[in-house]
Amino acid sequence: MTFDEIYKNYWDKVFRISMGYVNDHDWAKDIAQDTFVAIWNQLPKFRGEAAVGTWIFRIATNNCLRQIELKNRMPRAEFPEDMKEAIDTNIELKVQFLYQCIAELPEIDRLIISLELENIKQAEIAKIIGLNETNIRVKIHRIKERLSKKFKNHEH
Repeated sequence: MTFDEIYKNYWDKVFRISMGYVNDHDWAKDIAQDTFVAIWNQLPKFRGEAAVGTWIFRIATNNCLRQIELKNRMPRAEFPEDMKEAIDTNIELKVQFLYQCIAELPEIDRLIISLELENIKQAEIAKIIGLNETNIRVKIHRIKERLSKKFKNHEH
């Protein structure tokens, strides 16, 4: 695959994974861009030992983890209220709430559910995360239960 093909096929997925991880539209875009810079730099070294998607998602998840670690070391300053951008009205409230709920999960769970939402096979998720497939299945089931409870409580 050429870089252009990779970018076209994976930009939305990498962005959504980043969004699920950080729950901040602009920051997620920055992380996705950084991910594609890393992909561009590493593409000549890609040996094809794993599927391209697995390789890309591994880079994306590592990038998310690195960004979270950096943020925890150096917290960002908040803009004054009158300078904040208006929330994009095209994003449905339920999707916003879902990302909010995902952002409240522990790091590994955020990563797993973000990959699951991208329809990545559980065997591939296991390779990306470094757990066995059975553990991934159990974790996905438990994460979905927690998210379902939050949605039910939110609707009432």
